[in-house]
Amino acid sequence: MDKMSQLLKLLEKTDYIEINEFRMDFEELELQLMPAMQRVVQQAATKQAAVQETIKMMEAVDFVPPIKDYPGEVAQVQLGAGTRKPVYLGGQQALYRFEEPQPNPPVVTFDVFDIHMPGLPRPIREHFSDVMDHPGDWAKKAVKDFGANMVTIHLIGTGPKVMDKTPRQAAEDIEEVLQAVDVPLVIGASGDPQKDPIILEAAAAAAEDERCLLASANLDLDYKRVAKAAVDYNHAVLSWAITDINMQKTLNKYLMKEGLTQKDIVMDPTTCALGYGIEFSIDVITRTRLAALKGDQDLQMPMSSGTTNAWGSREAWMKNDAWGPTDYRGPIWEIFTGLTMMLCGVDIFMMLHPLSVQILSEIGSTFTKDYLTSDVPDISNWIAELE
Repeated sequence: MDKMSQLLKLLEKTDYIEINEFRMDFEELELQLMPAMQRVVQQAATKQAAVQETIKMMEAVDFVPPIKDYPGEVAQVQLGAGTRKPVYLGGQQALYRFEEPQPNPPVVTFDVFDIHMPGLPRPIREHFSDVMDHPGDWAKKAVKDFGANMVTIHLIGTGPKVMDKTPRQAAEDIEEVLQAVDVPLVIGASGDPQKDPIILEAAAAAAEDERCLLASANLDLDYKRVAKAAVDYNHAVLSWAITDINMQKTLNKYLMKEGLTQKDIVMDPTTCALGYGIEFSIDVITRTRLAALKGDQDLQMPMSSGTTNAWGSREAWMKNDAWGPTDYRGPIWEIFTGLTMMLCGVDIFMMLHPLSVQILSEIGSTFTKDYLTSDVPDISNWIAELE
């Protein structure tokens, strides 16, 4: 068999030929396609025609979202009463907006503190440095200047290793914030398991019938005392578990045994920041919401995200010219952490930066709209808002 015959035999099952770095110099070129080569060309043309036909068929098929009908639904929790403008969390009967729009938009709450916080990242501190000495002024600025529809007051100063403020002093701080703004409050303590229930009890009494969210109850402190304060003074409770759906179920059951109902509990499954374990939060939050929609009554409550945790990521605040300015990086890190949690089913977000709050609120407002409607705001150029 001559070389040409060998070459043609090798090409019999070849779809195409690609020659790299090939150069040919000639004055006149005559190509004669042998039978084997003709078959190769014909096969290629046939396959190309089949591909084009498939594309035409795909274009003719309308995409139908995979909508599911769930037997359960998330309880609706009201925050704010008395002199507060109420907001509502939960009420969903589906996981995704293309299945069914949410009855209530996700809510973003501004974090403020009872003491001066010089350790906050500069992009946040520069917005509030003039009001950090007074929690009432801090809350008022969040509402009046930045449009907050909720405020979270963190009673950090009550910590034994911070300022060791008394329950009475904590109550005075709550009264100051209540007088300064008319939006619902989330009331957080210092994180000390021994003192927090005492502080939250005093704060609950100071805000009686204002329907605040007491943050938080967990299995490492006297959750019974927190639950009793909520029942006695008409508040809701944040049920905090650390990325463990079974721990969350157990804590919710315990709280309901103390007199709370589904409409008095908001869950916090823990938010891990973007790049720092966010996949664990995605997993537990999505499974929690799906369990609720499938009928698990111990998990049919709205969920909260401590989106502020994003600022603990070094990428959000550390100076590094290669990473870009922190004025952009920090808010972007907080926005994407919150947006990820929002898509998993979270209802309320605790955040720090004004632009993060604004942008996530705008995105959240679309969740009450019908899927792919034309009246949703255009958020395609959202990054320009940071300039």
